[in-house]
Amino acid sequence: MDRLRAMQVFLAVAEQGSLTAAAERMEMSRAMATRYLASLEDWVGARLLHRSTRKVTLTHMGTEMVSRCRQMLAIGEEMTALGRLPDEAPRGILRLTASMSLGQAWLAQRLGEYQARYPSVAVDMLLVDRAVNLVEERIDLAIRITNDLDPNLIARRFGTCRSVICASPAYLERHGVPLRAADLALHNCLTYSYFGKSLWRFDSAEGPQSVPVSGTLTANESSVLLAATVHGSGVSLQPRYAATPLLRDGRLVALLPELEPATLGVYGVYGSRRHMPATLRSMLDFLGEAFAADPLWKA
Repeated sequence: MDRLRAMQVFLAVAEQGSLTAAAERMEMSRAMATRYLASLEDWVGARLLHRSTRKVTLTHMGTEMVSRCRQMLAIGEEMTALGRLPDEAPRGILRLTASMSLGQAWLAQRLGEYQARYPSVAVDMLLVDRAVNLVEERIDLAIRITNDLDPNLIARRFGTCRSVICASPAYLERHGVPLRAADLALHNCLTYSYFGKSLWRFDSAEGPQSVPVSGTLTANESSVLLAATVHGSGVSLQPRYAATPLLRDGRLVALLPELEPATLGVYGVYGSRRHMPATLRSMLDFLGEAFAADPLWKA
């Protein structure tokens, strides 16, 4: 039987001094109240009430149980109240993971905007170059940029990640500007370990093209390749969210604009749709709005 309900019946009997009066107060039959009390005594493993034809009194154990039952019922009410907190008032800690590149170049500013809207939420960010296990690392939300998402995961698509071929003015001055896709094979191409390490794929007016590439630097984090590209080490394929500010201020030059590098999907991955915390729901909705409002992520 419901133990919290049994405690409520027990406290009603203790306060009323009568099983009949307690049953009336609890809006149940005397027989039902008796069953609740018997269930509570079985659970505790001790007699809680002395029953006579005229009155009901507490045993020594019953007296001890009164305060404890009140404490447990108070905790139960607090838990129910927490579960009923409105979604528009999220609070607590949300653990989020993303790549270092996305976290630094785009996500950090958006999280500042999120926390201005929801000041009662603290975000704990884990920036790594790998797909983490959400359960093992206690992650609420993972932002993943990929075309190889596990179909068993629960995910919300946020947008499309586009890339740009780029190099620094200093590099181009020393090595020349590639004029067609095949020219890239003659340049020092800085490559990403998990995407296009030895083959860059493009769409063009002539159809799909693939170019074998190689160079002196491969890294598992695109922000390292971006820094090396700015310093003149070679040509790289960079996500537009990271390269755009550098293209605007002239530190990088976009190459071969007629080629469209392969795109990737951007997803928010989380553990469960059931009983979704208000913090997670608010972050999913906020990021959905932020990605949709930014032209960088348009399909």
